[in-house]
Amino acid sequence: MDSHLLRTLVTVARLGSFSAAALELGYTQSAVSQQIAALEAELGAPLLHRRPVGPTGAGERMVEHARLLLERMDAARADVRRLSVPDRPQLLVAVSPLAMDPAVAQALAKVRQNDPRLRVRVRVLPRRAVAAEVAAGGCAVGVTDGYTAPGGPLALGDLGPVRQAGLGEEPCAVLCPAGHPLHRRTGVDLGQLADAGWLDAPAVAAPLADLRTATGGGAFPAVADYEGLDAAALLALAVAGHGLAVLPRALAASAGATALPVRAPRLAHRREVLFAPVLDAPARAFVDALPRGA
Repeated sequence: MDSHLLRTLVTVARLGSFSAAALELGYTQSAVSQQIAALEAELGAPLLHRRPVGPTGAGERMVEHARLLLERMDAARADVRRLSVPDRPQLLVAVSPLAMDPAVAQALAKVRQNDPRLRVRVRVLPRRAVAAEVAAGGCAVGVTDGYTAPGGPLALGDLGPVRQAGLGEEPCAVLCPAGHPLHRRTGVDLGQLADAGWLDAPAVAAPLADLRTATGGGAFPAVADYEGLDAAALLALAVAGHGLAVLPRALAASAGATALPVRAPRLAHRREVLFAPVLDAPARAFVDALPRGA
């Protein structure tokens, strides 16, 4: 079963059209028809109904197999290509939005100075996705962040053999717009703000579920939601009055609005590096270059 025939079958089944598949694959419509006919002849079974176009029972099963085979072939091709270019080592690091700070960038720069051939790749993911990526072996090193009690590790679930080390932490603050009733305070107790209007931005700000847990189950109702990973966009929403948000104090203070220190409960913004027990040279050099904190 030729991979080109399998890819043609999957494309026709997905688009429900020989002509649309021909356009996407860069073939003529007659070539697509011939490829499907050749695959059917090889397997000894009709795979597609012609009018309307759609998979037969055997075709549905073959499409399932074809998708898996094509995925494995693509993965094998990528693996071989990576191994065939040993003169260009790569370092892939997964980071959460607030974990990508100057210390991480400087550590990457230090590794590249030691090996100018190194290609650095940074993948920005939600906090828990960073942990999952490292645990699954998608990358050897990740830097993530979160909100926790001072001195306590981030609760990231079962990471298997993945190692977890602190890179430092800082106090938190509530960001509120100018003119907000809170803006003249010198500090806040989150428990007293459980009924205020909050901006739910779990990938950047402290997740509202974490605030409820920390304060013993307050409401913390969301009046707006931000589902992105861009801290600047979140700051703009908070400053415009779309809801309160708990952020690292330095980030909140940079927004040009009021940053009220969180006095209770005790809460810190913490960053950690996650890494596999066995690392190649670039990954090990990067981990060693990171400044360690609590």
